[in-house]
Amino acid sequence: FVPAREAQKAGLYPYFHALETGQDTEVLIGGKKTIMIGSNNYLGLTSDPRVVGAAIEALEKYGSGCSGSRYLNGTLVLHHELENELGRFLGKEACLTFSTGFISNLGIISAICGRNDYVVCDKENHASIYDAIRLSYATMVRYEHDDMQDLEEVLKNIPEDKGKLIVTDGVFSMGGDICNLPEIVRLAKKYNARVMVDDAHAIGVLGANGRGTAEHFGLEKEVDIIMGTFSKSLASLGGYMAASENVVHYVKHVSRPFIFSASIPPANAASALKSLRILQEEPERVQNLMRIANYMRDGFKRLNIPIGASETPIIPVFTYENERTFIITRLLLERGVFINPVVAPAVPAGQCILRTSYTATHTEEQMNRALDAFHEVFSSVPAHDAQTIV
Repeated sequence: FVPAREAQKAGLYPYFHALETGQDTEVLIGGKKTIMIGSNNYLGLTSDPRVVGAAIEALEKYGSGCSGSRYLNGTLVLHHELENELGRFLGKEACLTFSTGFISNLGIISAICGRNDYVVCDKENHASIYDAIRLSYATMVRYEHDDMQDLEEVLKNIPEDKGKLIVTDGVFSMGGDICNLPEIVRLAKKYNARVMVDDAHAIGVLGANGRGTAEHFGLEKEVDIIMGTFSKSLASLGGYMAASENVVHYVKHVSRPFIFSASIPPANAASALKSLRILQEEPERVQNLMRIANYMRDGFKRLNIPIGASETPIIPVFTYENERTFIITRLLLERGVFINPVVAPAVPAGQCILRTSYTATHTEEQMNRALDAFHEVFSSVPAHDAQTIV
């Protein structure tokens, strides 16, 4: 890939940094202690001894893997336990787990949608949703990001006799903004559509109890399918859907990505289950997470560092140009702060960002050090005079 080669030659390549420690608020990179504000470890549970202990216990009891798919020999009592507890937590009749979050979207949408159906998709939805729609052979119709007037125009133009599924991220992974779920639900009822919410970045983040976008808006009974992942707040690997028992029963018997994928390994299932239980026992983690995010939001504003209109622990910092983004990323890492650069074509040209994200266990001392590094770097790098190299 030519642009990546050019960035490497220029000494600005910002990806694939190897961590020498586990995910935490601080990590070691190249032997240097670094504040991690580029992780999706929202509740700070990946290094929690209780979660690690649950994984070890499951590894010793069940072994390292399941040697097959859930459909055949790969279902453990542990999988049922996780699904039952997660379904109850989300207020749905049933729950089904998948090997990854990406496969969850592939497995759900490709199963319930077909050639005669329409999937209505926010333009800033996750890539896995786009791939899932292609796999389903349904007709994809996109609406402008968070534009409810455009969504209604799209729905108006779909034939009344066609199946319609509105799919949206709950929290958008780059901008950190929250979908307008109340209006989406209203329009779905008006035009006889179903609603699916990808809550990968919302579980453990939104709602008084961390149940996600639907709880945040008080619409838990109005969303037909909730999808999510274990790789973020729930400190593991895998994904899930929560819905009515009929829908879950159907998906588990026709979804090719589900049927033909190996099941979640025991250690991952156990760590996700333990994380879910800790979330329910310690809902204050959700409040701590938002407090830290708001602290950083206020800090960036105080320093006149441009940020997006985020309401969540994902705060995009605008850097605008590709090369300027890479330079700032490198300078921050040299000062002991890890962030994720997002450049064109992942974002429109001239709208590059640093995707910063926060953890419930970050301390104000760590955040102050990070803000000092941002202030120093942004004060030293010119705003718009760099030539792009990609």
